[in-house]
Amino acid sequence: MSSDNKQPEEPAAGGPEQLALIRETVRGAKVPKAKPRTWRGAALAKELPVARVMVNKGVLHLDQYFDYAVPEELDADAQPGVRVRVRFGAGAHRVRDGRREGGGLIDGFLIERRAETDYGGALAALAYVVSPEPVLSPEMLALARAVADRYAGSLADVLQLAVPPRNGRAESKPSPEPLPPPPAPEAASWGRYGRGAAFLEALAGGGAPRAVWTALPGPHWPDELARAVAATLASGRGALVVVPDGRRAARVDAALTALLGEGRHAVLTAESGPEKRYRQWLAVRRGSVRAVVGTRAAMFAPVQDLGLVAIWDDGDSSHSDENAPFPHVREVLELRATHDRCGFLLGGTSCTVEAAQLVESGWALPLSAGREQVRGAAPLVRTVGDGDLARDEAARAARLPSLAWQAVREGLKRGPVLVQVPRRGYAPRLACERCRTPARCRHCSGPLEAPDERDLKCAWCGRGAPGWHCVECGGTRLRAQIVGARRTAEELGRVFPAVQVRTSGRDHVLDSVPDRPALVVSTPGAEPIAEGGYAAALLLDGWAMLGRPDLRAGEEALRRWMDAASLVRGQSEGGTVVIVAEPTQRPVQALVRWDPVGHAQRELAERAELGFPPVSRIAAVTGRAEAVAEFVATAGLPGDAEVLGPVPLPVTDPGRPRRPGDPPVGEVWERVLLRVPPGSGSALAAALKTAQAARMARGSGEPVRIRIDPPDIG
Repeated sequence: MSSDNKQPEEPAAGGPEQLALIRETVRGAKVPKAKPRTWRGAALAKELPVARVMVNKGVLHLDQYFDYAVPEELDADAQPGVRVRVRFGAGAHRVRDGRREGGGLIDGFLIERRAETDYGGALAALAYVVSPEPVLSPEMLALARAVADRYAGSLADVLQLAVPPRNGRAESKPSPEPLPPPPAPEAASWGRYGRGAAFLEALAGGGAPRAVWTALPGPHWPDELARAVAATLASGRGALVVVPDGRRAARVDAALTALLGEGRHAVLTAESGPEKRYRQWLAVRRGSVRAVVGTRAAMFAPVQDLGLVAIWDDGDSSHSDENAPFPHVREVLELRATHDRCGFLLGGTSCTVEAAQLVESGWALPLSAGREQVRGAAPLVRTVGDGDLARDEAARAARLPSLAWQAVREGLKRGPVLVQVPRRGYAPRLACERCRTPARCRHCSGPLEAPDERDLKCAWCGRGAPGWHCVECGGTRLRAQIVGARRTAEELGRVFPAVQVRTSGRDHVLDSVPDRPALVVSTPGAEPIAEGGYAAALLLDGWAMLGRPDLRAGEEALRRWMDAASLVRGQSEGGTVVIVAEPTQRPVQALVRWDPVGHAQRELAERAELGFPPVSRIAAVTGRAEAVAEFVATAGLPGDAEVLGPVPLPVTDPGRPRRPGDPPVGEVWERVLLRVPPGSGSALAAALKTAQAARMARGSGEPVRIRIDPPDIG
C-alpha cells in the first residue's frame, strides 16, 4: 500500500502542476511535514485533524491515500470507515481571496485519522461526511488491497465491488439484536462422505479445516451446505457461502431457514433490490447476522468473526467478475481463508483443475464419498458415438439415435425427462479427424485455427503450423468439431404429441417442474429442479461443447453434463442418462465412471507439462497494436516471462451488444499473452500494475487493458 500521501490535484494535461504530481506519484517524492490548523478561517478538529482518504478514482497512478483537513464540525462523524465527499482535481487546494478554487466533489472512504500530514501546503478540507455509518473495516480494507495487488488493479475499483451503494432508508432502520449461537447440527447426509462428520465437528469446535468437497448427485447439497454453516455458527463464529446464481441461493436460503429458523442468516443477491440488499448487508456488518448466502458480490460480505468461507460450483463463469480488476470468487475466498485463518469449503458435483491443485498442493484436503456411495447415487450413463450414429437409420432420419428415443419413452412412463441442448454460438475447434485429439501449436501448445480455411495458425502466439500431424495417432487430416443441431421443443412435440414439452433457457428459466411425465428442453445451466428427480436425461450434441476453442472446453463440458445428470434419479431408482458424444473422449469417460476428480487430476498433470494455467500464471494485454507493443516492451517483466503473440482479436460487430473487454465497435485490437511459471505470478502482476500506472500518469491516449488469469484464453 502506498505510503505517499499527496494532496489531490488533476489539472489539465501538460500543465506544470500535473507534472509535479506525476513526479511525486511515480518517484515517491517526500515534502516537509506540516500540521494544518485552520481552513478558510474555520477551526479544525483539536485531535487528529488530518483525515487520510481513499478517493473513488479507480486509476492506477492515483492508487494511494490523500490527506484532508477535518473541520471541527465534522470531528464526531469523520471516523475511520465512513463515506466522505472531498474536492478532487485542479485547484482543490489553491486558495485565492480567501476562497477555495476548483476541484469537483468526489466520493471516498476515510481510512484513518492522523495528527500530522506529509503534505507541505495547506490541506483542502473534507467537504462533508456522507453518513456516520462505518462501512469499511480494517479487515475489509486489507482484503481489498490484497485483491487489488493480485489482479494488478486499483484499491478504489475493488472497494466499488466490496461496498454496495448507500441507501438512506435502509441505513436509518436499526438492525435486529443478534441471536445466541445455535446447537451443533447432526451430520445427517454428511455421513455419506468419509470425513464429512469430522469436518462438521472441526467447524463446531472452532477449527479451520480446508476441504475440496465432491458432492454426491442428488438434492442434498443445499442441506449439507446449511449444516456446515450451522456448525460454524455453533462455535460462535460467522459463515459465508457464495453460489453462482439466485436460483441456487434460494435453495440454500430455504435449507438454512429449515435448519436454523428465521433471522440467523442474510441473503445477498441482485434479486433482492437495492434497499433490501443494503439493509441485509448492514445487518451483517453490524454483527446482527453472522451467516451470509449470496451470489458473486457477497464474496466481500463483512461477516464478523469469520469461521468459514464456502463456494459452490467454482467452475461456473458467474463467479468471475466482469468489472475491473476482474476478481474470481474462489481466489478471493482463498485470500479470506488465509487472512482470517478460517475454514474453507469448495464444493460441487464436478471438480475444476484449480480445485484439484488445491488438494495436490496440500492447501486443502479432499472430501468425497466411496465408490459404493457414488454408484448408488449416480444414474446409469450410456453413450452414443459417431459409429453408432452412422449405423443408426433412426439417427440419420430423425437426427436422434434409437437409444435416445428408447430412453425418452421409458423415462416418460415414470416421470419427467430432461433434454439438454447446447446454446447457439459455440465456435468449432480444429481436431484430428481420426481420433479427435485437439490440434495444438508446437511452440506454445495453444489451439490451432484456420481463419482463411487454408493455413493453420495458433490462436495464442500467432505462429503458423505447416505440416501439422496428430501427436496421438499420426493423422494429418483435420475436422471442425461439429456444432450440434438445435433440437427444439416443437420437434420433440411432434414426435411425442401426447406429452407436455416445456423449455428453460435465456429468455425464460424455470425453477422447478412437477413429478409427472413431461419433456423439459433446457440449455446448460438453466435446468429446472424436478420434484423427485428426472426419470431420464438426454445430453445432446456433445461435440458442440467439447469443440469450443477454449482451454477449459473438456472441463466445462463435463461440469455441465454432471450438473444436469445430478438432477436425475440414481441408478437404483432406474435413472438413466444418454449422452451423444464420442465415448473415447476423456470427459465422456469421466461422466460414465462418474469420476470428476480423476478427470481434473489428469487435466492438471497435462497442464503442468504444457505450462498451462493454473500451474502457470497468464496475463492478457489487449489494445491497439502500437499501444500493446509499447506497453510490453517497457513493462519490466520478470525474466522468466514468456510473451505469446500478438494475435488480432475479432472485430466487434456493431449489431450485437459489447461484452466487457470487447474492443470498441469497428476497431482492430490485438492481444498478447504473458505467461510465467509458478512463483512469478506476484512479480508479473506488480510489473504490469507499475507499468500501467506510469503509462496513465504520462497521459497516454491509447487504452491498454490488463486481465490477470483470464477465464477464456482460447
